[in-house]
Order: sequence, then structure tokens, then C-alpha cells
Amino acid sequence: MTDAVLPLSGVRVIDFTQVMMGPCATQMLGDFGADVIKVERPGAGDLSRNFFGESSEEAMNNAVFASLNRNKRSIEIDTKSETGRNAVLELIKTADVVVDNFRAGVMERLGFGYSDLSKLNPRIICASGTGYGPTGPYAHKGGQDVLAQAMSGVMEKTQDPSIPKSIYPTTLCDYSAGMHLVQGIMAALMMREKTGTGQQVNVSLYDSMIAMQMQEAAQWSKHREVLNWAAMPLTGVFETTDGALVVVGAFKANPLRDICVALELEDLSPTYPDLASQRANKPFLQETFRTQIAKNTTSYWISKLEEQDLLCAPVRSLGEALDDPQTEINDMLHTINHPLLGEITLVGSPVHLSAAPLKVYRVPPKLGEHTEEVLAEINVTDVDRMAG
Repeated sequence: MTDAVLPLSGVRVIDFTQVMMGPCATQMLGDFGADVIKVERPGAGDLSRNFFGESSEEAMNNAVFASLNRNKRSIEIDTKSETGRNAVLELIKTADVVVDNFRAGVMERLGFGYSDLSKLNPRIICASGTGYGPTGPYAHKGGQDVLAQAMSGVMEKTQDPSIPKSIYPTTLCDYSAGMHLVQGIMAALMMREKTGTGQQVNVSLYDSMIAMQMQEAAQWSKHREVLNWAAMPLTGVFETTDGALVVVGAFKANPLRDICVALELEDLSPTYPDLASQRANKPFLQETFRTQIAKNTTSYWISKLEEQDLLCAPVRSLGEALDDPQTEINDMLHTINHPLLGEITLVGSPVHLSAAPLKVYRVPPKLGEHTEEVLAEINVTDVDRMAG
């Protein structure tokens, strides 16, 4: 553990989370200096350890797991056994925060719900991330990123009606909900400084996706109009001779005129002077842009568009983004030496604190790597570590 003074130094987090939503939240807490103790299932651990369907020690410490679990300690305990459950309760007596992302009701059935734990430790903060919330018609359902995209209305919208609906290929919902979970925990910690007592924090994938559409929801509620930023008439993704670029034709007095100047086209703005006429003629405008942009390279058109102060960017692969000097300057990549994986590069924190820059002071742990160490800290020795 680092000796540096960090925002959450002295805060102990008991982490029951797995896969993405919960682990990305607890990893950020660990980055901020919290002592995050990951409670894992005997012989299996976090579901991400078996991401590739293999059970070797190296496979159980794969890159996907590593990306979400730095700055944590791992204990391997059978929480369904009496000795295992008692050990966890002893640990919670010393803790500030308990985090899970099980289905609603699971922690209560295990005996680790807020009503039970607050009697044991009135200062405890219990933070839960679920699919749909702790109550209601969907509370019992399993939550997952793709399901939240579908249920929240995010998946229904496309850039154009002719484009089939599809799954967003990055874990948009999991990460958003995970960051909301961090916000809730931090707010609860600050409130505890005022009141002396903890509380329950609830976050769901569903709510996070509804919240992400706050502008669209307001427009629909007030005017029954669908607000779709991707479908704006002067915005689109266009193929070039050597790749693709995106143009956002907005936030200017006359973006259509400026686009036409950049693309070396006749000025179409007198014919289509306002948003209504541009929307009505979107297919024609988009095809005009597409045909012209296909005649030259990405860098050529980017330079022309930027000369007109238009918002534009090349469409790049993740590898290209990771290799960009801006990524390095922003301290977004941290290379570590893992005892099983060897050298591996992890994405850093998007939150940059001048007085507490991110450090990897614990590499992603092996399953149960810190069991004896943590149990010794609470003077517990007789524990069932293997599931019966």
C-alpha cells in the first residue's frame, strides 16, 4: 500500500462485485486510496476470471480481469459457510463501505443487507448496483449492459431509419452505472462526516441509461418529439479514400454554408436555409457530402473542414487512439509487470487530481492472494475457504 496521502486513505471497502459495473467502481475507489478487499468465490472468483472459459491460473488472471481490478486485495472465502460468513461480518465491522452488483435481494439473503449490517456497524455504507433497481416489476430480473441499452430506449435510435438497430459495442451502461456508484459512495461518505451514520446507496443500469437521455426525455415529455443527435441533417460519418471521418454540422450560424466551402461544393444554404428544410432534405444533403468526401483522403478533408472551424475528426481504431501522443500526455496508460501475465498496459483513470496522481500500488490480485493477510488483520483463523 502506498504511504502517500490519498483522498480515500483510511477508507476500507468490502467488494463483492464482479464483471464490469461494480469492479470499475471499486477500482476507482482503490485508485483514490481506499483499501479495497475483494471477496471472491472459492475456486472460481469473479466471473471475469473465467472470461475465456479456461481455468488455468494464468487464464484466471487474464487481461479483462486485470483491467478492472488493480489496487485491490483478494480474499477467497465461502460466504455460505458459517465460518466464512462470520469472518466476513468481522471484516465488515472494520469497514466503511460494502459494494455489490448482485440481483436485488441477494445480499439480504446472504445476511449482508443494509438493515443487518447497519446494526453491526452503524457507520457502514452499503452500495448496490442492480439491473433495474431494488424494487418494482423488474427488480428480480438479471441486469446486463445490452439489456439496459434495449430497455431504456438507447438501442431503439439509429442515425437513419434504414440502419438496423444494433448493440453498442462498448459497455456504455456498465461504465456509466459504475461511475454513478462511485458518486453515490463519495456523497454518502461526505454525508457521514456530518451525521456519523451510513446509508444505503442504490444505482441501476436502467436508471443510468434513462439519466443519460435527460435532454431527449425532456423534449419527448414536453413536445412528444424524438430528439436524436445522431440523426441531425448535417452530421454524419463519411468514407474517404483511405478511411473515414465524422462531421458535426452544428453550433455555428450557418454550418451548411461552411461545410459546402470546406467540401468545395456550391453553397446549398440559400436553398436549405434552416433546420426544418435541411431535415426534410437530409438524404440529398448526406449523399452530396458522401459523394464528395469519397474523392479524397481523410487528412485532406480534415484540414479543409478545420479551416472553416467545423467540428470533425477521423474515425480511428482503438489501437490508433492508444498510440496517440494525447493519450500518453493525459496519463491514460499505465504499464505494470504482473507475476503471471508479465508486462501489461492498463487504462488509467479519467479523473486527474493534481495532488494525488494515479499510481498502481497493487497489481490485479491472484484469486485469494491476500486471504491470510486480511484474516490476520481481524484475528480470524478458522475459516472455510472452499465451497462445500
